[in-house]
Parts: sequence; C-alpha cells; structure tokens
Amino acid sequence: MIIKKTIPETPIFQPDSRQAWIRLALALVVGSLGSVGMWSVVVVLPAVQLDFAATRGAASLAFTFTMVGFGIGGVIVGRSTDRFGIVASIAVATLLMAIGYVLTSFTSALWQFNLLHLAIGAGSSATFAPLMAEASHWFERKRGIAVALAATGSYIGGTFWPPIVSWGMLTFGWRSTQIGIAIVVSALTLLTLAVLRMQMGANERRSHANAPPPKIDLQIGSNALTTILFVAGIGCCVAMAMPQVHIVAYCGDLGYGAARGAEMLSLMLALGIISRVGSGFLADRIGGLRTLLVGAIAQGLALMFYLFFDGLTSLYIISGMFGLFQGGIVPAYAIIVREAMPASQAATRVGIVILGTIAGMSLGGWLSGAIFDATGSYRAAFINGIGWNLFNVGIVTWLLLRSRKRASLVMRAAA
Repeated sequence: MIIKKTIPETPIFQPDSRQAWIRLALALVVGSLGSVGMWSVVVVLPAVQLDFAATRGAASLAFTFTMVGFGIGGVIVGRSTDRFGIVASIAVATLLMAIGYVLTSFTSALWQFNLLHLAIGAGSSATFAPLMAEASHWFERKRGIAVALAATGSYIGGTFWPPIVSWGMLTFGWRSTQIGIAIVVSALTLLTLAVLRMQMGANERRSHANAPPPKIDLQIGSNALTTILFVAGIGCCVAMAMPQVHIVAYCGDLGYGAARGAEMLSLMLALGIISRVGSGFLADRIGGLRTLLVGAIAQGLALMFYLFFDGLTSLYIISGMFGLFQGGIVPAYAIIVREAMPASQAATRVGIVILGTIAGMSLGGWLSGAIFDATGSYRAAFINGIGWNLFNVGIVTWLLLRSRKRASLVMRAAA
C-alpha cells in the first residue's frame, strides 16, 4: 500500500488574522521581486537604443511589449489562480520570465529583444493583479489596505531594481545584467513561494459560496462595469507612463545623465509606496471610487509641473510629487472590483481591469516616444498625458455621481 504524503491543511483560516498578515508579508516580497519585469527595460532603454542604432520610439516598443504581456498575462494567471492556486501559478510565470531574460541577452536584432519582452511581461504579471485579488480574500475589515500593500510590491521593487540594474549595466553590460536578473529573481521568488505554500497549506483554492455580497450597487452589470473600468484604466495610465517610462531618457536629453534619471525613477516609486499604503487606508474609509478620483486629480496636477520646470532639483521634487500623488490609483481599481462585483469573479475581473491600465501604460510608453521623435522634445508628450488624465477623471466622476444618485433613490424608496 502506497502512502501519499501531502502538505497538511492549515487551521481554519480567519480573515484579518495574524496568519493573514503573514501571508500578505510574503506576497509583498514576491511582488517586489517579480516587479523587475516592469522596471528593468526602462533603465536599459538608452543602452539598447545605442546598441541597435534605433530610434527612441522603436526602442520604447520593448516597454510596450512588456506591458502587453503583463496585461494579457494578468488575465490568464488570474484564471489559473482560480483553478490551480496562487503559488503554482506564480511559480510557472516566474520561470517564463527568467527564460525571457536569458534569451534577450542573446538577441541580435531589436525586434527580437522587443518580442521577448512579451514573455518577461507575462511572467511578471503574476506578481501583481493575481496577488491583489488573492490578498482581497485574506481580509474583510482591512481589505483596502491589504490590496494596496499587495500592489505596493511593484513600487518597492521599483525603488531598488532601477539602481541595481543601472549598476549592472554600467559594470557588466546590459546583456550580462539580463542573465543575472533571471538567476537572482527566479531563485529568490521560488524560495519565498515555498514558504507561502507552507503557510497556506495544500488547499490554496477556496469556495466563495459564503462570501459577503458586493458593498456598492451602481446598477451596472458586471460586464459593463468591467468594460468601463478597463477604459478608465487606459486613460489614467497613458498619463502615468510619460514620467515613469521616459524620465531616464528625458534626463539624458537634458544633459543630466541616465543615472540621475534612474535615481528620479527610484524616488518616484519609493514615494509611491507611501501613496499606495495611504490610499489603502483611505479606501477603507471613503471607498474605492472616491480614492481613485482623488489620485487621478492629483496625478494630473503633478504632470502639469513638468511643463514649467526642468531644472535638476525641480525634476527631483516633481518626480517625488508624482510618485506621492499617483501611487494609489491602480490598487483602487482592484478595490472597486471587490466592492461592486461577486468575490467568485475577483481574480479574473481584476486581471481584466488591470489589463486596461497596462494597455494604457504600453500605449503611453510608445506614444510618448513617438511624440518625442516627431517634435524633438517631451513637452507635447506631457500635454498628451494631461489630456488622457482628464478623460479618466471624467469617467470616474460619472461613476461617482451615478453612485450618489442611486444611493439617493434607495433612500427615497425606503422613506
């Protein structure tokens, strides 16, 4: 008789418990490691452009492919998480990302480098939207802060990955750095996942039969609301991409050097951590929609400052402001999904909505580079970002006004 050994199921899990916070801490480590797939290409962009003798717009397509892979991968991994669990899904995605990094180091043409970033983006996606959806199931009273913290991994990684990648690129070259990223990230991520697996037990999947109903009712079907949030995400993230994707190149054009730009990106993302955590606390008090509107308006104001100031000190200050203002925007979408839609659809619908934000980042990254190529400066690109941001503010304001209208009608009916 063969005795099958299995990982024992952990004691009955309680939301908002100490065990939930331990899981969240491990998820934060995983998210920080996996976020390298989003940020490394931003740092190596100038070196890759020079190596392949390409235009800024053509080199920027690597980021576009990364974001396309990131967005589509988030939906696929979301569905995989519902079926196979978060640990197995992230493990497979991490190996895919590592393979992508290794292969980019051997590319002989820019199109090969760009195309492989589909795999890098898809692998990195597992540590963002699926993790946010998973964390939302671990908490009820503190769901907003939990989702925000899960999303903060990408910004924590954004504070240390750009300087590390920049150092590796200057010391060993960008090709060797790509291989180094693959080895370090895959080893550390798989080790952390093993610990998370032990914390969660053998049964990673859950039944949502007894999950509480949505907190808000906009009188919009789930499919329609998902589509609206998807479009809104495009608008805010086209604007968001301008500084995040091009700040390194922008500083190079101004004569400050790529290293200064990498420092600004790191500062931007470091302060974005504060913004994301703060937005989580805010969402637990005023809801996801209002939190999203506050972040979108603040992001637009920060973008406007880039139009009027380009001194080195000014750019450090504005980049810090930008990170502090916009960091809570993307997690707010996941919170809205959990507030307005059934829990059983969370992983898939969060993935779809985040796909919209990624589509905006990829479009914004390429569009800003193309506008630079056409005009010779980034001024028009900043103006373009502000316009897209206003589009997002309009959609969110409409949803919020609709929410108020429905609440008023419910109160009148009750009277």
